[in-house]
Amino acid sequence: MKVTIENKKGLGKDIKVIVDKKTMDLYLEERYEEIRKNYTLKGFRPGKAPREILKRQFGEAIMGEVLDKVLKDTSAKALEQNKIRPATQPKIDLKKYGEGKDLEYVMSITELPQIDTKQLQNIKFDEYKVNIDKKFTDERINQIAKTQNNFQDANENHKSVKGNLVVFDYKATSDGKDFKGNEGKNTQLILGKDLFIKGFDEQLVGVKKNDTKKVEVTLPENFPEKEIANKKAVFDCKVTNIKINQEVKIDDNFAKNLGAKDLIGLKELISKQINDEYKNSLDMLSKNQILEQLDKFKIEQVPQELVDQEVQVLSHGMKEEDLKKNKKDLETQAKKRIKTGLILNEFGQKNNIKVTEQELNIEIQKQYQMMPGQEKMVKEYYEKNPSAIASLRGSIYEEKIINEIKKQAKVNVKEISKEEAEKLLKSENEKAIKASSEETVKETKDTKSAVKTKKSTTSKKIPSKKTKKVSKK
Repeated sequence: MKVTIENKKGLGKDIKVIVDKKTMDLYLEERYEEIRKNYTLKGFRPGKAPREILKRQFGEAIMGEVLDKVLKDTSAKALEQNKIRPATQPKIDLKKYGEGKDLEYVMSITELPQIDTKQLQNIKFDEYKVNIDKKFTDERINQIAKTQNNFQDANENHKSVKGNLVVFDYKATSDGKDFKGNEGKNTQLILGKDLFIKGFDEQLVGVKKNDTKKVEVTLPENFPEKEIANKKAVFDCKVTNIKINQEVKIDDNFAKNLGAKDLIGLKELISKQINDEYKNSLDMLSKNQILEQLDKFKIEQVPQELVDQEVQVLSHGMKEEDLKKNKKDLETQAKKRIKTGLILNEFGQKNNIKVTEQELNIEIQKQYQMMPGQEKMVKEYYEKNPSAIASLRGSIYEEKIINEIKKQAKVNVKEISKEEAEKLLKSENEKAIKASSEETVKETKDTKSAVKTKKSTTSKKIPSKKTKKVSKK
């Protein structure tokens, strides 16, 4: 194989490749042999069909298959040998091809720009550590305690009130007749929650232990026994016990019931939990600081083909008049996202960062947990949408790259209080809302302008402060 690089124009290159006829004949013979092994021809032993007969029947198809394979193999080898990394799919112009001839083609590519990732060592970012005051930990534990049930038997003269647990037996009838499932033993209701039949538990307010009570209700429309659904029913109830929810004592036993070693251990766990609640949001601030600095890095040239592709993504759904009006802004935004993606991807490759199948599966499991009861639907979605898997893999890949950059960058650790964290996050959120509002105002002005010219337009908001998802290797 002979490879010649021609017509270098910036990132563009034309690569001339010549594959000699001897090599082509070897590819052809290999393909004919594969077919011969699996082809039975009357009058010939299995695997012994003459090439000429196979050629008459399959010659055109074989030539096409061989061409595809040779182009794939040799183009990849030509790029690898010359250490050329294409930004997009190469375009191949076939110059010469045929049985008994050399293969000659020209591969036109746009090369990825050279990127000096040493620049990343100059990146600075803030890492926030939230100091959780003891009072916030205690408040959270008190809140948890209030949600815990600690029902104790009331005295026999106690009249039930909302919040009490009433234990009772019942027998029910509808129109004076029994029905399936009309009896219950040791039924428990917390009064005031209305979790049994609507209007049922409010009629048990004021009862005492050993009281009998007739409760009249309308059965729900989804009642299992369809013939009496939406009909009135009478429940003859016998109260067997009433329990009062006592205040939970916050001690070592309370902590153990929540999975901690003791109360001190529980406080440590709760403090960490509160800290973790702020961590993701604060880590996003650090990430944004890094991404903003990447935009200042120098890159010789951003491949126009990638910019054009990204513009298509950003402008999806836009009307033609809006696209023309916002083309410059879209190109600027696209170039910024592509540039950031190229830098991150280059850093990822140089640091041998990869996404394992285990990491991908863990992330998919997280998606399951976010949609309980719909696991099957989520599973089918990823199975039927390879692009969704690729996007998920890309997100993991980007996050791993950012984490590695943090290790090599200059970090400024800031210890802040919970109140300071909330103030900081509120400020960042207000900035994001303001930026979004400014975009909305711009779009509104564009729309009004279009209306004046009797053209109905629907502007699409131009995404801001987003990166092009880097491709996972």
